Amino acid sequence: MFRTALRNVLAHKARLLMTVLAVMLGVAFVSGTLVFTNSLSQALQKQSAKGFDHVDVAVTAQWKEGEGDKAGEYQELTRELVDASAAVPGAAQAIGNVQGFTALADKDGKLIGDGFQSQGGNYWGAEDPRYPLVSGRAPKGEGEILIDSETAKRTGYKVGDTVRMSIAGPVLEPEITGVFTTDDGNVAAGGSLTLFDTPTAQKLLGKAGTFDEIAVKAKDGVSETELRDQLEKALPSDVVETTTGTQLADDQAESIAASMSGLKQGLLVFAGISLFVGTFIIANTFTMLVAQRTKELALMRAVGASRRQVTRSVLIEAFVVGAVAAVVGLVAGVGIGRGLRSLMGTLDAPMPDGPLVITPGTVASAFAVGILVTMLAAWLPGRRAAKIPPVAAMSAVHAQATTKSLVLRNTLGALFSAAGLAVVLVATTMEGSDGQAPMGFGAVLLIIGVFILTPLLSRPLIAAAAPVLRGFGVSGKLARQNSVRNPRRTAATASALMIGLTLITGMTVMAGSLQKSIDKMAASAIEADYMVSMANGLPLSQDVEKQLRKSDDVTAVSPMRNAYARVDGGHESLTGVNGATIEELTEFPVTQGTFEVGGTRAVVDEGTAKSYGWKAGSDFTVTYQDGDKRKLTITGVYEANEMMRGIMVDTAALDPHESDPADMMVMVKTAAGTSDAAKDALEKSLGSNPAIKVQDKQDLSNEIARMFTLILNLVYGLLAMAVIVAVLGVINTLAMSVFERSQEIGMLRAIGLDRRGVKRMVRLESLVISLFGAVLGLGLGVFFGWAAGELLGSRMATYELVLPWARMGVFLLLAAVVGVLAALWPARRAARLNMLQAIKAE
Repeated sequence: MFRTALRNVLAHKARLLMTVLAVMLGVAFVSGTLVFTNSLSQALQKQSAKGFDHVDVAVTAQWKEGEGDKAGEYQELTRELVDASAAVPGAAQAIGNVQGFTALADKDGKLIGDGFQSQGGNYWGAEDPRYPLVSGRAPKGEGEILIDSETAKRTGYKVGDTVRMSIAGPVLEPEITGVFTTDDGNVAAGGSLTLFDTPTAQKLLGKAGTFDEIAVKAKDGVSETELRDQLEKALPSDVVETTTGTQLADDQAESIAASMSGLKQGLLVFAGISLFVGTFIIANTFTMLVAQRTKELALMRAVGASRRQVTRSVLIEAFVVGAVAAVVGLVAGVGIGRGLRSLMGTLDAPMPDGPLVITPGTVASAFAVGILVTMLAAWLPGRRAAKIPPVAAMSAVHAQATTKSLVLRNTLGALFSAAGLAVVLVATTMEGSDGQAPMGFGAVLLIIGVFILTPLLSRPLIAAAAPVLRGFGVSGKLARQNSVRNPRRTAATASALMIGLTLITGMTVMAGSLQKSIDKMAASAIEADYMVSMANGLPLSQDVEKQLRKSDDVTAVSPMRNAYARVDGGHESLTGVNGATIEELTEFPVTQGTFEVGGTRAVVDEGTAKSYGWKAGSDFTVTYQDGDKRKLTITGVYEANEMMRGIMVDTAALDPHESDPADMMVMVKTAAGTSDAAKDALEKSLGSNPAIKVQDKQDLSNEIARMFTLILNLVYGLLAMAVIVAVLGVINTLAMSVFERSQEIGMLRAIGLDRRGVKRMVRLESLVISLFGAVLGLGLGVFFGWAAGELLGSRMATYELVLPWARMGVFLLLAAVVGVLAALWPARRAARLNMLQAIKAE
């Protein structure tokens, strides 16, 4: 039986090629994901470990709880603690680290890197071992800085140039006195690192006289543990904590591994979708191969082969196919891993240097996935073949499914579909994250149910295309009949395309609806012409608001100043606003009282009011960060949205209790409204600061739209693999169908159907199957997009379903193109069949 199975594989190489390709693509996706994420993780870990080369023990500040109602804070790491660390017997050197956001502009005035990637720090003394200089000298005073070599290379800056930069306030224009090298991960990712001398760094980064960390290097022969023990004895235990460099590196490696885990799981989900789609092709292929070899299997049964041996022979064929696909897929996966690394570089997300990592686990996963998926998909056709009695097989009685099996299949499909539909509908009535798991479970049930029912659905849906197909004459009529001749085969082929389009359509509906709801939210809640914020999302300096007030064109300004406080025993975030102008800059629907902020008057959103049992006129006690208590009165309750919510108080009441007030955003209204000139005027009033963004409502919407577009394009790209696999399925099914119908095609040719008519028949059959799968996919995708939107709508009041008709039309058109292209080779093969040989074929 083993030899027979191998002979069958070799005898049907061409027919199994598409199956090998389908499995290979899935295996390549899995192994490529593992190679890419493992390589990236190891490279980041090695790079991170280099950053701790000059740290044997790190000294950090402890958290100190506030007394009474006062807020807690971190202890201070002073110069005295640095000197005390350097004085322990085992210390070779102690360096005080200062770090924080520093926006550096390129020669065009644009921020270098994303906000969080632009960092600043201190250069220790005349020669800092952490940052070797490649040119120039150490900085001295506020007018001098160092930049990293990668930034110098990207921007063209050199020693002696003057640059524009900002921390959180005014624009500075220091001179570059040197260029250094660094292993900092943010720099490798496209950001920048700017260094000042220590006093300047402490002043600009808001840490006058203090440090964020003390890095201590051990003398030769002194272990990290010994140095840590010495430091713990020499330094106050209630002020500092000590951690070895090895532990820091291990913690960082663990953090990197955790972050890579999310990326890996996301990519593997799409690989799983491709493999799932591939199972339809495998099952279809082996079903057709078994059907074509019915008499051969019957003869084997007649000469003594058992059912188990017949099943085993089919599984051996599947094993060989899976093993070949796994080997080719693993090699292709290594190429995909390398390609993804190159792609990251072209997308301005350069990876740190490092070799491709191919672990034994990756190799094992490739073979396990390739072989198991193929054998599992081939098991049912093999089992079905073994159950055919020899006499029935000889007479081909088995060819048509029994009424009982069809009733059982349709009943099962109806039950799955009804259960899935019910679970999804129930999930839409739940609140937020509570409905996510039920909705996902219901979606899986519904997809399985529709797949089982696809043979039943194929007849009426394909029949609906009959009027169009009649226009193609005999070829159109034959194409329709061939499409429904074997509903199970048509269903398996169409389902592969259906699954890919279901996911693509669902994501498109959700993205379009979310974008519309965010546009609506911004338009309904914000009356300000512009929103000013930091590029990295950190708080703005209060100087920004003061500078904007001085602009002649500005008519109203209000900060959005966040602060934490204790409210009636709970912890809440307060938003400080300008009580005199906030009504002019926002427009929130007020459900109780009036929107009036000032003095001891505050407004609160409905959710917060409900949780505390407040209403308009209620009083509550707030304990500020300095421990001072004040009684505030709620003048109004408003409807919040995702952009603004919580307790709003006047900045005049909030600021006296804050040690370092900072604004998350400043809202601005101008006399001229929104225009390019008004925006340029605001940016110039802020010194064309690279760290600050000035955005109108459309800019905000566009920024969010870019994020949605990026995610959507990424999903399209990842799901393209599943669509490619589906195309292979259509090609495979048609090619094997042509082989099955060789005699029939020969007879059609004999009675007058020309080669062009044969080609048209096969192409139309492919087109009908592809469009059938597309219609099911679009329908399910719209339903899932609506259901997910209902779930989001419970948390986003402005959510509105938007059906992307244009894109859905494009998807339908692409499905038609897929059908036509998939039929090219099978149609050509059918047209070239020798008429007499085809008629003689069995």
